[in-house]
Amino acid sequence: MSPRPDSFGRRLLPQPVLTLAIVALWMMLQSDAGGGTLLLGLALGLLIPIFTSVFWPSRLRVFRAGAAVRLVGIVLYDILVANIAVARVVLGNTRNIRPAFVDVPLDMDDAYVATILGSIITLTPGTLTIDIDMDRRIVHIHGLDVPDPAAVIADIKSRYETPLKEIFGC
Repeated sequence: MSPRPDSFGRRLLPQPVLTLAIVALWMMLQSDAGGGTLLLGLALGLLIPIFTSVFWPSRLRVFRAGAAVRLVGIVLYDILVANIAVARVVLGNTRNIRPAFVDVPLDMDDAYVATILGSIITLTPGTLTIDIDMDRRIVHIHGLDVPDPAAVIADIKSRYETPLKEIFGC
């Protein structure tokens, strides 16, 4: 049986989005944007996904790239707003803080997409993903100030989970 024509490409770039993300992150972290820095970033971007490919059982398929761009915008906006909200909570009267653990039910079966959801939640200041329970399909989170747990669940589901389901077709 002959290998598929694209198998070499898949072995060289098992996770092309991860490769681009590594190169972009490397360039942002460096103070020099010269050719050597770019070459080292490209080497890292190519080698890290190759050596970690055994940990990636399957490739995520993006079904709607436009929805992904919108989600990135939403997440960046939410990070900015949450930073301001957390600063107000921390610098204000701390007696009014209402921390809480919240269980967000998942409407998806894909563990990778659930992990992306958990990462988005953790990236947003004031919230932290504690556990992703795929058996019960729940994301356990902790919020710094949660006056209404139902509102937090509704926000996470509408702002993050629904677009992720659209992006990855799950």
